[in-house]
Amino acid sequence: MSDASTAPRTPLPLGTLVAGCLAVCLAQIGLAIPATLNGLFQEHLHPVGSQLTWISDAFLLPVAVLELSFGVLGDLFGRKQLLVGGAALLCAGEVVAASASGIHQLWAGQALAGLGAAALFPTSLAMIAAGTHTGAQRARAIALWASSLSAGGFLAPLLGGITGTYGSWRAAFAVVAVLAAVSALVSLWLATNSLAPEGRSLDIGGQITIGVGLFALLYAVIQGPTDGWGSAPVVVAFVIASVFVGLFVVAESRAGSPLLRLDLFRNRSFAIASVVAVVGMFSFLGTAYAASIRLGPIQHQSPMRTAFAFLLLNGITPVLTPLTSRLLHRLPARALLTAGLTLIAAGDFLAAGLAVGDRNLPALILPLGLVGIGFAFTVSSITATAVNTVPLPLAGMASAATNLLRDFGFTLGPAVIGAVALSQAASRVTSSLTTSSSLNAESKAAAHEVLKEGGPLALNSVPTNSPPGAARTYALDALGHGYALGFVVCGSAALFSALLVVTALRGRTTQEDASRPDDGTEQSTSPSAQTPASRPSSGAGTRPGSRASTRTRP
Repeated sequence: MSDASTAPRTPLPLGTLVAGCLAVCLAQIGLAIPATLNGLFQEHLHPVGSQLTWISDAFLLPVAVLELSFGVLGDLFGRKQLLVGGAALLCAGEVVAASASGIHQLWAGQALAGLGAAALFPTSLAMIAAGTHTGAQRARAIALWASSLSAGGFLAPLLGGITGTYGSWRAAFAVVAVLAAVSALVSLWLATNSLAPEGRSLDIGGQITIGVGLFALLYAVIQGPTDGWGSAPVVVAFVIASVFVGLFVVAESRAGSPLLRLDLFRNRSFAIASVVAVVGMFSFLGTAYAASIRLGPIQHQSPMRTAFAFLLLNGITPVLTPLTSRLLHRLPARALLTAGLTLIAAGDFLAAGLAVGDRNLPALILPLGLVGIGFAFTVSSITATAVNTVPLPLAGMASAATNLLRDFGFTLGPAVIGAVALSQAASRVTSSLTTSSSLNAESKAAAHEVLKEGGPLALNSVPTNSPPGAARTYALDALGHGYALGFVVCGSAALFSALLVVTALRGRTTQEDASRPDDGTEQSTSPSAQTPASRPSSGAGTRPGSRASTRTRP
């Protein structure tokens, strides 16, 4: 979008800055808060099989699929309306979730709230960027936006822990609904509208094909352990995913204004950086999901204690923002990216070695602390790495593509780790029940029935004095093994990404890079290129003194 076409050259209105920062903080809180409540969901709603995984992915899926399209809608029809509407949708979704009488209504509320968040994430950044007209203004404004995003990731576990421990999971959603209503009113009263319709159009074909393809893929991955990998619904879902991803490639190659420019992937370095974005972010959110299930449904610890783990995972990012900013000044972004991914891998492998019966929170400090530090380094450098592999005029599009792929990686995290862990746990507990000589026939039959209906998590939650309660120890052991394997998968993914960066992204990657020192001090500073518009951000991309692009594309 062109700065000149959207507003006179005046300072960024304070109301617009406040509205944008509040909106992105709200969206991040809505995204992150369910993770601290998984134990309560299991206790009160009794989800079976993969139903618990869908609570997280019902929110994440619309964010991953629709974020770029909402950015285009804001450019075409006005960003203020989208900011208000997104907050209203998120508010409505949280109300639906708070009043849920069953798991299906909770899914609906999460999906509606995710739809609102998909509008808020890109629109808040675009509105703030459109109101700035100098590099210094833009750097300060985006730094505040990124700090607000990180603050949401920090506040969400605290809010979920307090409301879940001293109130209920419904209270957590109700509080977020109130915050969303406040955000909508603030945007309505204070925000200044902007738009940039020139050269922008909706890619309907691309949006439909990628939406159907991603949903089918996630459905197959999530439902595989429950329905069976060879079951008709799962096989059909994989086929639909393959067909529609192929149709998406065809649609994008023919679109005049594509959702995702496929020619970017002809650049080998950008293609590799994109793979790292997907796999690396899958590793982080998969780790977060595994930690939430370990502390909640498996160990039945309180939401406040679960919140401690998420403060280690998310709270370190804003604290390390000054350090990551300085490191990105002095080091190539790929060096910081390699270090971050290596730390995530180390933390995951340590977490995999924790005994499932170890309920002591100090045992989590080192493994989850390493993952949190690694994520702080990784999320601040993924976009910088990607945009440095393409010529400067394509930096905005490269960042947008990276954001889409990163969000897809986030969405895959709970889906894949839930599938891997539950498959392994179900197989292990079934084997244990079959070979056990300490259980009587009645307990075995009851345990098999619970396992058939609800899976290992359900068996782990039955009363100890009930007939299947004697088999709880087998379920605990199986779940500990399954989610330990989940940590190993996440660590292996992070290590693979680090090795890929080291081996395949060496040296200067573009003609422009070759014309300047490769020290990370001169990178594109379009808002989208400098600030990762996804979960959570460190804001490290807003480095003082770097050149500002005259055209920005959040």
